[in-house]
Amino acid sequence: MIGRTAGNTEVGESGESRNENQHFEARPRSTPVRDSLLSFWRRGAPAERAGYVVGVLLMISGLIHLVILSASGGSWEGPLSLRKPATFGLAFGVVLITVVWAAAFVEMGGRTRTLLLNVFTAACVIETALVSLQAWRGVPSHFNVAAPFDALVARVLAAGGAALVIVTLVLTFITFRSNANVPISMLVAIRAGLVALLATQISGALMIARGMRLVLTGNPQAAYAHGGMLKATHEVTMLGLLLLPFLAWLMSFTKWDERRRLVLVSIAMGGYFVLAGIVTVGDVAGSDPLQMPVGIVVSAVGALSLVITGVLTLIGVIRGPIGVGIQHG
Repeated sequence: MIGRTAGNTEVGESGESRNENQHFEARPRSTPVRDSLLSFWRRGAPAERAGYVVGVLLMISGLIHLVILSASGGSWEGPLSLRKPATFGLAFGVVLITVVWAAAFVEMGGRTRTLLLNVFTAACVIETALVSLQAWRGVPSHFNVAAPFDALVARVLAAGGAALVIVTLVLTFITFRSNANVPISMLVAIRAGLVALLATQISGALMIARGMRLVLTGNPQAAYAHGGMLKATHEVTMLGLLLLPFLAWLMSFTKWDERRRLVLVSIAMGGYFVLAGIVTVGDVAGSDPLQMPVGIVVSAVGALSLVITGVLTLIGVIRGPIGVGIQHG
């Protein structure tokens, strides 16, 4: 799954060759970035294409709920707000597309890939659909076992979450195998991104566990008020699989050698995990780390690492000569 350069083909002077050349030139002009992106669709397995389509549909669902919420003037807070199906649709759509794309760089058998991606796709659909259903029914989707149907929904949501964790664990384990077909900078970025996604899922599970404990001890209001104690951590760690592999992918369009790409990806990875760590410490301590000088300095270092590597990468791509980039194998 590495970039490939197209060779030049000589065209003869016959009329037939000239007609073929004219026909070729009439097509839309190709670019390395466009070719790279399209390769993941054109060469993707059916399970990969299904994941991309479902991911887009989930994002559309989130946007529809966002529009309805804005137009209706409904509340943006609380367990009954349409904000929840909006954020779930958008978040699961982006995560699904990113996981399917990142999994294209993971070396595994066709059946294993199909199974993992189908399970992950189905779990994303179930989670989003049930959260949306409960919002339209006017009842909470989480920490709600008041009625038999609501308790069933809560159990199915838990099962869906467990399926997401299992698939992510398997993908993470496989990525730590050596793979000579993928540039090491991309492989390292995907490994870090999947570890961050695992942190997202673990923080979500911890919040649900705490909320359910409060519900079962007879304090459901406390569950809704304090069950989201790791919400910021949950949101920040969700971005790792999107940011880091995307940055490594952009670097493949520069003229840099792989050593330089790996160094810059490592700097960005360090900056990202510093920021994620600061956010996590703040959530656990129940305080704002930006209120402390040390927190401000450490956060600034992490943010600058990400910004600087991002800017350098964009400059490298713009200045060129642009590389062929990483494509689906």
